[in-house]
Amino acid sequence: MDSIKDLEWRYAVKKFDSEKILPQEKIECLKQAFNLTATSYGLQPIILAVIHNKELQNKLVEHSYGQKQVVQASHVLIICIQNDINEAYINRYFEQVKKVRGTSSDILDPFKNALMADFSRKEVREIEQWSKNQAYLALGNLLTVCALEKIDSCPMEGFVPSAYDELLGLKEKGLTSVLVLPVGYRADDDMFSELKKVRKNIEESIIDIN
Repeated sequence: MDSIKDLEWRYAVKKFDSEKILPQEKIECLKQAFNLTATSYGLQPIILAVIHNKELQNKLVEHSYGQKQVVQASHVLIICIQNDINEAYINRYFEQVKKVRGTSSDILDPFKNALMADFSRKEVREIEQWSKNQAYLALGNLLTVCALEKIDSCPMEGFVPSAYDELLGLKEKGLTSVLVLPVGYRADDDMFSELKKVRKNIEESIIDIN
């Protein structure tokens, strides 16, 4: 039950201690956790941008509806989606499967061709929404790992993606920002750290079907 206690400890930090910096090994842990996130078909249409630059973080505040956590945090993680999930992208994934697992083309090609055909029929907006769904999977994974590693965090949808993309040069990298996750250590005077969690009774949120 230690993991449940860790999840109870976690909350959306409203004020970070800007003097406390996460050690590099914690950042590396979060990078690995992001990369190990489960994604649909294993295609990983997501990229994590890691920012540790107070001047840049301060510039992001105005594009985050004034939320100071962005500049107070030790680091800011930005989950982005890749803009071009096309035949070439899918083909690169299957080449990686061959390289890592040694699986033959005879086995992989039927699935690869079916996947390419499926994506070729999708509208751009469909693929974008599918990619965003994978970003939320990654966010959930990161929040859990943060709790287990005693890293404070604050998941944010409240920001202007187009402004982030321009400021950080993400568009030129073929990326679009989707979610923001400031991480670090909570401030001692963050009143929200002492508040009880507000959740449904477990009987209201869980259905057992036998």
